[in-house]
Parts: sequence; structure tokens; C-alpha cells
Amino acid sequence: MEKHDKDTITKDDVNQKDESEQIEVIDSEETEAGTSEETSDSEQKEMEALKQEKEELQDRLLRLQAEFDNFKKRSQKEKEVDRKYKAQDLVNELLPAIDNFERALQVEVTDATSSLIDGITMVYQQLKDALKSQGVEEIEAEGNVFDPNLHHAVMQVEEEEVESNTVVEELQKGYILNDRVIRPAMVKVNK
Repeated sequence: MEKHDKDTITKDDVNQKDESEQIEVIDSEETEAGTSEETSDSEQKEMEALKQEKEELQDRLLRLQAEFDNFKKRSQKEKEVDRKYKAQDLVNELLPAIDNFERALQVEVTDATSSLIDGITMVYQQLKDALKSQGVEEIEAEGNVFDPNLHHAVMQVEEEEVESNTVVEELQKGYILNDRVIRPAMVKVNK
């Protein structure tokens, strides 16, 4: 074997060097191509994940908007109901006083009691006007067909000249606030 100087390069050495460089270049190109494919796959997956997340967020936003709209509508209805029936508690408290006024007005009028009855009548009328301004109305009962939604039957009678299932007498007045029954009328009904 011959000894070569360090500065001398043989043909075999060059060939070996060229092959190793070629291999390296090919390897590096393949690696870059593989990396770019992997990159595009990972970017594609990331884009799909972002699109799905966007769609989920958009759907969630739409649901929240719908819930908020429903909440606003519900709140508006509740406010309207509260305004419509705000006087109900007060009316319930005043009804016994009105009943007592009506009983007081049934007393026989004499010279001595006429001025007292006139005063009671004026106060009674003021109370009725105040209730009417709040939407309170009396339930018409006597002579009408019995309606279990408006009337509370406490007695049944048999009268031949009156049709069946008709209110014969009103024992206590009933009242409606707007369209809600506050107190049904207590009545006698014909069989």
C-alpha cells in the first residue's frame, strides 16, 4: 500500500466524497419534502380545528342571543302582568270593607239615620270608583246561567218558574280584576 501525502487526493477518495455528498443532498431534499408534507398536513388539521371551533363559537353565540331575546320577552310579559294585577292585593284587603258598607246600606233609612246613610253611601261610592279605576268590576250573577269559573254555588233550590242551572240569588258579590277572578260570587242556583 502506498502512502499518500495529506495533500494528495486519489480518485477513489473523490468518488467516495461525491457519493457521500450526493447522498446527503438527496437525504436533505427528501427530508424537506417530507417536512413540507407534514407541515401542510398539520396546517390543514389546525385549520380544520379552527374552523370547527369558529362554528361552535358562532352556534353558541346564536344560542346565547336567542336565550337573551327569550329572557327579554319573558321579563316584558312579567312586567305587564305585574302592572295589570298590581292592585290585586289591595283589592283583596278592601273587599271585606266594601261588603260591610253594603250591609250598612241595607239598614232601614229613618229621619235620624238618613244623613249617616248618605255619608256611608258617598264613601262606598268613592271606594267603588277607585276600584273601577284600577280595573275591578263586579261579577253579574243573579238571573245569569251558573258559571263555575265566576260563581261559587253554596245552595241549590227548586223553583219551577226559573230555568235549571240559573243563579237565583246572589249572597255575596264577586269581583274581577281585568280578566282575573279575584273572588267568585257566592250564589244560590236552581236545580
